[in-house]
Amino acid sequence: MADNARAKKLADLIREVVAEKLQRGIKDPRLGTHVTITDTRVTGDLREATVFYTVYGDDEDRAAAGAGFQSAKGVLRSAVGAAAGTKFTPTLTFVADALPENAKTIEELLDKARASDAKVRETSSGADYAGGADPYRKPDADDDAADEAAGPAKDEDDTSA
Repeated sequence: MADNARAKKLADLIREVVAEKLQRGIKDPRLGTHVTITDTRVTGDLREATVFYTVYGDDEDRAAAGAGFQSAKGVLRSAVGAAAGTKFTPTLTFVADALPENAKTIEELLDKARASDAKVRETSSGADYAGGADPYRKPDADDDAADEAAGPAKDEDDTSA
């Protein structure tokens, strides 16, 4: 078993090599400038690597990029093997990253929360406090006089009397 630092180092190398090869070595038009490598993960035994990518475009462009990665898998694995210099070159699996969809969902939820906050702000704009502006009770002058007339308070725990 390899340690996590070695797997992380290999994952970073794979990400850089695949991105460089996509930019300069692969002539497939399906893998043009609208494809971005977002992350790479390698298993603990360094035998399999998963490469996550995003595609700027619609579903048709995503499907075309997936087919392009499948056809270029051998060339990309050879480039990784030459750069890594390891005994065994990991097999590459390409997965479309769900990051853009997740970001879109989060943005929609934030917009919904902003609209709800604006509605609450609008509703409470002319409202008055339920207990007045200062909800804390302050001693009146009458209460102070009554306390002084009663004298000092006795402790219940004081048994010396």
